[in-house]
Amino acid sequence: MTEADRVFQRFPPFIREYIYRHGWDSLREAQLFAARVILEGEDNLLLTGATASGKTEAAFFPILADLCDNPPVAESVSVLYIAPLKSLINDQFLRMEELLTESGIPVTHWHGDVGISQKERLLRNPRGILQITPESLESMLMKRGSDIIRLFCSLRYVIVDEIHTLIGADRGNQILCQLARLSRLLGHSPRRIGLSATIGDATLAANWLGAGSGRATQISRPENEKLRWRLGFEHFYIQNPAENQLPDPALATAAPAKRGGNAQLDPGYEFLYDAVKDKRALVFSNSREETEYVTATLRQIAKKRGEKDVFLIHHGNLSAALREDAERKMKEGDERAVTCATVTMELGIDIGRLERVAQVDAPNSVSGFLQRLGRSGRRGAPPEMIEVFREETPLPNTPLPQLIPWGLLRAIAIVELYTGERFVEPPRVKRMPFSLAFHQTLSVLAASGELTAKALADRILNLPPFIHIEKEDYRTLLLSMLENEWIEMTEEKGLIIGLRGERVINSYQFFAVFKDSEDYTVRCESDEIGTITNPPPVGDRFALAGRVWEVTEADLPRRLIYVKPVDGKMEISWPGDSGEIHTRLLEKMREVLFGTKTYPYLMPNAAARLETARHLAKNTGMEESMLVSLGGSSFCLFPWLGTRAFRTLRRLLLQHAKRLGISELECEGCCYMTFKAWQSDGRAMLDRLCAILRTEGIDADRLVGAAENPAYDKFDAYIPAELLRRAYVVDRLCPEEVLNRFLGNTWEEEENG
Repeated sequence: MTEADRVFQRFPPFIREYIYRHGWDSLREAQLFAARVILEGEDNLLLTGATASGKTEAAFFPILADLCDNPPVAESVSVLYIAPLKSLINDQFLRMEELLTESGIPVTHWHGDVGISQKERLLRNPRGILQITPESLESMLMKRGSDIIRLFCSLRYVIVDEIHTLIGADRGNQILCQLARLSRLLGHSPRRIGLSATIGDATLAANWLGAGSGRATQISRPENEKLRWRLGFEHFYIQNPAENQLPDPALATAAPAKRGGNAQLDPGYEFLYDAVKDKRALVFSNSREETEYVTATLRQIAKKRGEKDVFLIHHGNLSAALREDAERKMKEGDERAVTCATVTMELGIDIGRLERVAQVDAPNSVSGFLQRLGRSGRRGAPPEMIEVFREETPLPNTPLPQLIPWGLLRAIAIVELYTGERFVEPPRVKRMPFSLAFHQTLSVLAASGELTAKALADRILNLPPFIHIEKEDYRTLLLSMLENEWIEMTEEKGLIIGLRGERVINSYQFFAVFKDSEDYTVRCESDEIGTITNPPPVGDRFALAGRVWEVTEADLPRRLIYVKPVDGKMEISWPGDSGEIHTRLLEKMREVLFGTKTYPYLMPNAAARLETARHLAKNTGMEESMLVSLGGSSFCLFPWLGTRAFRTLRRLLLQHAKRLGISELECEGCCYMTFKAWQSDGRAMLDRLCAILRTEGIDADRLVGAAENPAYDKFDAYIPAELLRRAYVVDRLCPEEVLNRFLGNTWEEEENG
C-alpha cells in the first residue's frame, strides 16, 4: 500500500466521498505532507503553494480526520479559522458546508455581515469549526472574556489563511496577540496551521506563525513544477493614432483577437477590451481609482460597439452586495463575465479557474504577480496573463527620467526574477508596532478590568509582536495614555480604561487595527453602492462601481450620500499608498534596461519601447554612472534601491545637502531623484557622499528630525512622537543597503575599473 493509499484510508468516509465526487485521482505531495504532520505529530504547520493548489483541503482533511477519531471531551469550538477578508470566509464557509454535510461537524462563520441568529446559535452550543475575521475575534475577546473558556476549552487547531498578506502588518500581529491571549486563558496552546501563497522566506514566515506557541513549525516545500505560462505584454502611447497602436496579436502567445484599424477611443484600453472579450477573465489594477476608470472605459467601449456589457467590479469600497454579486457571477460562469478588481480578488476566493488574467501596468511585487497569474488556467491549460502599459506621448522637452518606461521594466524584472531565480520578496517583520501596542493595551484592560501597571506591562510585553519593545518605551506609552485620559489610575494604584478610552473602545471601528477613513455611504434609492471618502456637494458627479453618479442629496450628519446614475466617465480618489518595492526588483530592472536580452512575451510595441529605452539609456550615460546630467546645474540620480533604502538615501542627501552642494531635491516613487548641484561637476557630489559614508557612516536616528511626528498607522496620532521616530528608523529605513550601494562593489567601480 502506498503512502497516499494509507493517508486516504485514514480519512473518514465523508472525506473520501468528497474526493470521489470531485474527481480527484490522487493526493498532492502537500496534502500528504500535511496529513503526516497533523496526524503523526504535535507541531505547527506552514503550508505554502500556488493559488488553487489545494492548501485548504490539505489542512482540513487530516484535521477533520483527527476530530472524528478523537472527539473533543468537552463541547466547544475545536477549529478556529482566521482569514483577512469577509469574502474569503464566506467562500470557505460554503466549501466547508459541502464537505461537512454528512459529518455531523458544524461550521459557523462570524463577521460583521453575518446575522445575529447564527452567532447566537454558536454561543448557545459551541461546537465544530468557527470561521472568523481578526476584528470579530478581537470583539469576542474584549466583550465575552468570561465566556471564552466555555467557547474554546477544547480548541485544538487554529488555521490562519493568507498569512503572506499578514506578516509585517499590524493586522497579522493582532492575530498573534489574540492567539497568545487565548492560550493564556485556556491554559494550553492550540496547534497553528498557516496557509500561504508562495512566500519569499518560508523559515521567517514559520517563525512568525509559531511565535509564542511553544511548538516547532514544519514547512511544506512547494512542488518543483515546470513553469508553463502564457504571457503577453504590450505598450501604447495614449495620444498616438497610428494603426500600429493596435498590433497584430498573432505575434503574441496569449493574444486577443485582432480588430484592425485605428483605435476609436483609447488604443491601450481597446486592446485590453479585445484581450478579455468573450473570456472568463479578471482585470487587475494597482489602485481602486484605476479599477474604477478601467471598468468605466471598458463599459464605454462595449456601448460604442453595440456589444453586451459583461463587466463587473470588485474592490474594498463597494457594498457587500455588489462584491458578492461579482463573486457569484464569476463562480457560476454562466456568462463570459469580466471582473475588474484590486487586491481583493488576488486572494484565494474560489471563483473557478479563469481563462485569462489581465493587468493594467505592472504589479508592485513578484508575490502579487504570482497571486494574480495563479487565478487563471483551466482544464490543464497553463495560466495566462496580458499586461497593458499606457503612457503619455512624450514631448520634445520631456526630462530624461520620464522617458524611461518604469512600469514595463518592472513587469519584465518580475518575470525574470521568478523564472530565473525563483525569487519572491521575503516578508518584512515589524519590530516596533506602537500603534498596535496602544490598541492591545486598551483591549486587554477592557477584557480583564483593573490591572497594576506591572501586570499590564507583563501581559502586553509578553505578547509576541512586542518582544523588541523596551520596558522603558512601554512606560513612556503608558504615561502618555494616562496623561491623555485613555487610561486612568484608581486610588488603589490600578489601571483602568479612562473616559477617552471608553469612547473609542465602544465604537465598532476600534476592533480593526488597520487605518480606516471616515467614509460616506452612497445610496441609489434603496441600493447601497459603496463608500467614498470626500462627499461632493449636491449636483456634482463622481465615479463608483464603474459608473458615474450625480449627488441628489447629502445627509452629512448621518454620513449618507444619495445619488442617481448618469452617463459618462470620471475619476475618483481614495487615500492610501502603493506598497513597498524590494531592492532586488530595482536591481533586476537595471539589468533589463542595460542588457541585450530579448523577451518572447513582449509584443511588438512593448519590444520596440524597450529598445527605445535601452538606446536612450546608453546614449545618455545611465549605464556608466548612477548620476546623469540633465543640463546646466540639474542632475538625476538613479540609485536602483527599493523603497526603504531609497527613503533612507533621500533623507541622507537632505541631511548633508549643504556639504554636498545640492538643493531642490525631488523624487517620485523610488526609481530616481533630481536635484540642483552648485558645482557644475555633479560627479563631485558622489565623491563627497562616499567620503562622508566612509568616515561617518549613517546615523539613522539623525535622519529623523527632532520635530518630526511620523504617524502612519491607525493609532499613531496618540503615540508619543519620540516613540514614533524610533519606530520609523527601525521599520521604515534601511541604511545597510545604502552603504552597500555606495561603498560596496558598486556598478560604478565595476564599469570604470
